[in-house]
Amino acid sequence: MRKLATACALATLLLGGPAAAVPGVDEPDTVHVSTLRNPELRKYKAILAGLDSFEQHHALAPKIPELRFRVMPRQGTSLPAQPRVRIEGENDFVLPLALDAANRFSVPRSEAALDAGGELVLNQKRSNYRIVPDVRSPDLPENVRRLGDLRLECKVTVAIAKEEIPLFWVLTLNTVLLNRDWCNFFSDKERRAGFRFNVAAPILAATLREGERSMPLKVGKEHFLVALSDTEWSDEALVELEFGTADAEPSATGTAGETPRTAP
Repeated sequence: MRKLATACALATLLLGGPAAAVPGVDEPDTVHVSTLRNPELRKYKAILAGLDSFEQHHALAPKIPELRFRVMPRQGTSLPAQPRVRIEGENDFVLPLALDAANRFSVPRSEAALDAGGELVLNQKRSNYRIVPDVRSPDLPENVRRLGDLRLECKVTVAIAKEEIPLFWVLTLNTVLLNRDWCNFFSDKERRAGFRFNVAAPILAATLREGERSMPLKVGKEHFLVALSDTEWSDEALVELEFGTADAEPSATGTAGETPRTAP
């Protein structure tokens, strides 16, 4: 139980996600970061750690050509028509980054950004928005996530978090979890608890499927949990999400238990 309590604290640390960048410094509709009380910030050095992790574990999701990030509203917040994001650094260094129609973007490797102590800056408050790694194999519907993608996304998120939080907490969590791989610390009895993934809409249920097998996953209002360390499910397993309206409650079948499973 103590280990699971620590896992909850770890999840809280990681939910902030990475931050982003902005096209067009002098465009009339740009919101200047200096006018915002709590803009979303993320060290460029931490983003590089995420890029390194993506390359190191790319075999988990080989069809994805590059790591991308996504601007997401926190629960109860609607996303503005055009959030903006950029890398800012010392000596007026600015590197604009372009968002696509789904508010996704990539971050290039830049020695200049690193030398300038760059930070990834979103022109919105941290309390309303977060920027997260978005690891998605092509040609999957919006309500379907591949398990290998989620495993890779977790590794990227953890790599970024380890650069963002103080070294003391990194060492403490390594000791408490008895594992440096924070995505796979659950024991055999605990692994069903799973790692938390946020979604951008109210969720009613989530089901893990592979072949003839299926298993309902635990869900919250706008998140689901999946056991990344469960080797009974391959990287090709799929998580199917059922979305609902803002006032809908998650279904009972999506919050506990599991269906009978055949041998893998």
